[in-house]
Amino acid sequence: MTRILGLPEAEVVPLVAAVSRQEISRDQARERFSLAAWSNIAEPGDRTAKALIAAMGAESALSSVVSRQAPETVLERLKSNFNSVEKSLESTGVTQSIVPELCEEELKLAFDRWLPRVKSSVVLLALKQAARFDVKFVIPSDDEWPIGFSDLGPHEPVGLWLRGSDSVLRAANNSISLVGARAATGYGEHITMEASAGLVDRGYAIVSGAAYGIDGMAHRAALASAGHTIAVLAGGLDRFYPSGHEELLTRIVKTGSVISELPCGAAPTKWRFLQRNRLIAGISQATVVMEAGWRSGSLNTAGHAAAIGRPLGAVPGPVTSAASAGCHRLIREFGATCVTTAAEMAELAPFDGNLPAQIENAAIEDPAITRLRDAMSRKTARPVDLLALSSGLSVGQVQSALGELQLDGAVKERESGWVLTTV
Repeated sequence: MTRILGLPEAEVVPLVAAVSRQEISRDQARERFSLAAWSNIAEPGDRTAKALIAAMGAESALSSVVSRQAPETVLERLKSNFNSVEKSLESTGVTQSIVPELCEEELKLAFDRWLPRVKSSVVLLALKQAARFDVKFVIPSDDEWPIGFSDLGPHEPVGLWLRGSDSVLRAANNSISLVGARAATGYGEHITMEASAGLVDRGYAIVSGAAYGIDGMAHRAALASAGHTIAVLAGGLDRFYPSGHEELLTRIVKTGSVISELPCGAAPTKWRFLQRNRLIAGISQATVVMEAGWRSGSLNTAGHAAAIGRPLGAVPGPVTSAASAGCHRLIREFGATCVTTAAEMAELAPFDGNLPAQIENAAIEDPAITRLRDAMSRKTARPVDLLALSSGLSVGQVQSALGELQLDGAVKERESGWVLTTV
């Protein structure tokens, strides 16, 4: 009996076809299943995983991990495929390679991260949950794949999980992202409502992250204007987050699209929210920060937009308002365009002027530290191997990060494992 990741092919193929919402061949089913497995195994934005998949194909790359091939062996295979992949990209007009050069040490660390997560039962459950909630799995070769994601290069997602309309996802190719603070003021919500409605009237789809505050208002105004809106989440689509926006997200599913690069069952974490922001920036033709404090998470989205050359706008607020300090910072220090109306925002896409300067990433903490904090608890002690599994880091990376946090007094070791302190 032919098997895929230890599962009977006869069980896998119909399930993959169901979440693909189309008839697919046996070989296509195997490749899509492998991509779905990778969305479980690798954390969002994992360039090493993307490089392996691009050079070897999802199934072959997955097989190299499952069979525990030596990193040097995989590296030789990558090198042999590298030139042909580059030529293929050039023939399609792609100038930026999505196959970065990898070293043996990087591959070894990646395998250490991935191996604890290679579980066929988890992938199967994610697919069953997707079928139950009518979630579609979209891959880069599908027609509805947002073309803007290609600008993310090696950090492009391996696949997308979608609830809602395929056609609205296609509308992302003519969209603008509206983002801002969760703790929005009445002023921020008012200008967001007017901007979202005005852009919808001009034929744009509205992209945001479905968070409280500015995001939620952007989506609501788009729906109220009978426009297209796309919500990008940082966790699985079988359980909406934030829970207080479940009704809003359910409305979006009916007429728009809710997407995530994480499979059903995956929980949102701080790291995943930061990585989610690159999708918000990449999927649309321009990003506008409506209202943001000096250290708002919206600046992270703005940073991603600037890094890939997307037009960036910011709405000014009262000079006495701390809630608009981040917007003023974007305009003053990072070349964001000052915009005050939907008409001015529409001028950002297409954008013929100078590209804004790259903004420092708002997430100044080491990514490994952020992911480890997400996996830890203040009450329940957790051993190193469980922290590695939850965070997607290797055991060595977890031990190193724990050492740094312990020096700062941020973690404490107990007999049964590690806990966060109140520091």
